[in-house]
Amino acid sequence: MAKEARAHRARWVADLAGSAPVGDRSHASVENRSARLRDWVELLLCLGVISFLRFLPASWSFRLGSALGTIAFALLPQARKAGLKNLAIAFPSWPESERRRVLRESFRNLGRMVAELSRIDRVGVEELRRRVKIADPELWQRLLTERKGQGLLVLTAHFGNWELLAWFHGRLGYPVTLIHRPLRNPLLDTSLLRWRAKAGTRSIPKRRAAREALRALREGAVLAIPADQNQVFSFGVFVDFFGLPACTTTGPVRIAQHAGVPVVPVFLRRCGASQQHVLEVYPPIAWQLSTDHDADLIENTRRCSAVIEDIIRQYPEQWIWFHKRWKTRPPGEPRIYD
Repeated sequence: MAKEARAHRARWVADLAGSAPVGDRSHASVENRSARLRDWVELLLCLGVISFLRFLPASWSFRLGSALGTIAFALLPQARKAGLKNLAIAFPSWPESERRRVLRESFRNLGRMVAELSRIDRVGVEELRRRVKIADPELWQRLLTERKGQGLLVLTAHFGNWELLAWFHGRLGYPVTLIHRPLRNPLLDTSLLRWRAKAGTRSIPKRRAAREALRALREGAVLAIPADQNQVFSFGVFVDFFGLPACTTTGPVRIAQHAGVPVVPVFLRRCGASQQHVLEVYPPIAWQLSTDHDADLIENTRRCSAVIEDIIRQYPEQWIWFHKRWKTRPPGEPRIYD
């Protein structure tokens, strides 16, 4: 573990120095021409679905979004297989029928999320306040007020309606800066970033993000980092997630400690199958600080991961179970996914 943490620290330094390698797309090969065509088809399909949802009355759009999630559950066997594998890891005592129900609801949640976001720019601030209630408004307001101009790091996940989390705060005068993992489709990625920017959200690409993230915090930004996705072996450390080691980003720990800011877990959970949401705000995470910096890095990353696991355990239907969270394995361990 210590060797793993030291190797990760070296990559962190390289990131700060700007020496991390950057991928390049060749436009010469037949494969890339085919990929570009596929990107355009995906973009047009997505825009078509969003436009149709936007055209419908809000209640119809929301119901259709849920139905589209059910259809996706039925028509995406690989995603369904990965989701059921993940649920078997996380909840081994559950019967197969319960895992399938939770996974189906997870897909439906995504469909509802798309329907909501297709028309969110039509929703005024007062309506947003009615739709989103803060579980502990005093705590959240105190944190935002105390850290105004000093920077605050928000630990979050792909949970509930995570895009609405940033949009809501941007419209209320607290624009969010996101650490963003670019989508595989660059056209969809560009479209998403432009949409986020309408609420004042700034997106920092995940690769080489450290310097920009630190600069944003020095400028007083609210920086949000989703920390629930698989990392490649060279950019994460292994900590338990639902009882199984998962390669996990150390970004929130490193950035927060380097900038001297607290890490506050924040999640936006949906109330059942409705369009009402609750902003769940946890107290800042307490760090382990000792003379063993490598051990501290791993333990503090584990604490971040444990908070995310806790909210998912409470509301499992609201997480993206089809994501291959345990794809990267410790050396010598067999693959989990086919």
